[in-house]
Amino acid sequence: MTDATIPLVVNGKDRHIARGATVRGLLDELDLLPGMVVVEYNREILPRKEYDEVELQPGDRLELVHFVGGG
Repeated sequence: MTDATIPLVVNGKDRHIARGATVRGLLDELDLLPGMVVVEYNREILPRKEYDEVELQPGDRLELVHFVGGG
């Protein structure tokens, strides 16, 4: 970890992301489409409209559920 990154937990795994990143930034980094993901942020479901607004903080815990289409 550097001063430019912060530690957080994503789906039970330790991870580092750029300081100042938003939930949307994390999803972009993971190549996940925001409309296909449900985000639990510190044990609460985060409304999609807040993905661009919520800045991730050291120690945050996220659970990401990605829906896959098809038949």
